[in-house]
Amino acid sequence: MGLKRFVQVMAGYAQGMNARLRLAQQPEADALLERDPLALMTGMLLDQQVPMEWAFSGPYTIARRLGREELDAHEIAAHDPEGFAALLSEKPAVHRYPGAMAGRVQQLCRYLVEHYDGDPTALWRDVTSGDQLLRRLNELPGFGKQKAQIFLALLGKRMGVRPRGWREAAGVYGEEGAYRSVADITGPESLDQVRAHKQQLKQQARQAKQAKRAE
Repeated sequence: MGLKRFVQVMAGYAQGMNARLRLAQQPEADALLERDPLALMTGMLLDQQVPMEWAFSGPYTIARRLGREELDAHEIAAHDPEGFAALLSEKPAVHRYPGAMAGRVQQLCRYLVEHYDGDPTALWRDVTSGDQLLRRLNELPGFGKQKAQIFLALLGKRMGVRPRGWREAAGVYGEEGAYRSVADITGPESLDQVRAHKQQLKQQARQAKQAKRAE
């Protein structure tokens, strides 16, 4: 490794040490999530049926393949659908189902363009309550109630977006000191705790299903 590259890598690690977000577990990808609200929102959209790190590194991969430093809702919304699907499908793929998720990402961006002039921060800039923000998030394509609550908790716990009653609106995901979702991850240790919690929930669900069959 040359000296220049070594300095760049170490700078990335230093940036990662001070980051509020450690979701992609890659300094450059996490830095994008911090500075680009659309990247963070896109990562949240991708966070299903794949490991969290894979989902939240997706926006960085998309930006790189588009030749951009950040994502632009207008550009993505206007992109040729087949071309955008092919871009997400390049190896390594952005998601386990890159074609379907490409469509969802474009749908999200089109909604943002139509309702918020392509600016995700407009969703929360003028809100007066957590319930109002939750309603707006729940209206986003691909965001059901649970995903909207988790993203609300993520905004409040990690990004300083804290309208009145935000914890209550986020439900259990807004609880302080919890390890339930991506909103609670600050590094490898908390990531393990969140995963342990999810495994416990899955085990409980399996046991409940088995108990029901035995009745």
